[in-house]
Amino acid sequence: MTTEQILAFASGAGYTILLTVVSVFFGSILGLLLALFRVSKNNVLNGISWFYIWIFRGTPLFMQIMVIYYALPIATLNAFGNAWTLGPFQSATLALSLNTAAYLAETIRGAIQSIDKGQMEAATALGMSYNQAMFKIIIPQSYRRLLPPVGNEFIMLLKDSSLVSAIGMTETLRVARVMANGTGRAVYYLYAAAIYLALTTIFTLVFQKLEKKYSAYE
Repeated sequence: MTTEQILAFASGAGYTILLTVVSVFFGSILGLLLALFRVSKNNVLNGISWFYIWIFRGTPLFMQIMVIYYALPIATLNAFGNAWTLGPFQSATLALSLNTAAYLAETIRGAIQSIDKGQMEAATALGMSYNQAMFKIIIPQSYRRLLPPVGNEFIMLLKDSSLVSAIGMTETLRVARVMANGTGRAVYYLYAAAIYLALTTIFTLVFQKLEKKYSAYE
């Protein structure tokens, strides 16, 4: 490969990592909120969370990306007379974050509910409110149990980010596709596969180290 091609792949890999990290960050925040709704005794909040998770886990991620990038401007133009247009990176980040939130919500809910109920009862008996007990006692204890599933979600999202090449975002797979189409050589797809394999291996090792570190406190 030429220096320009190496730099292009490096840039594409950088966008792949950035997209994954940003999406997991925002997806985790929304996922925590949805998980709290799911364990809430408020039927309205519980229903909103259930419906959200049902929609985003029940439809393909690729379709969600297409809807946000292509269908959203058309729908808003028809409804409000003004198209809400997002760029490829913004659309990709929004779609991946919303999708990730649906999966992490169920993961976080399971981790919260795995904590012994007696701890919530003890906290409230000491005068803590439900929210105080949840954020100071229950959620901090669930962090260690969240590491394995969150690590799996991160790796899956890293690979699924290749779907955003369909909306013109320059990431690893799109770089390979452009080079392959321009030169007529399929070997660039192998380079892209090697990059994905290297990235997933690195982050798998990182999460394994974190799991080993925090499991010592169980």
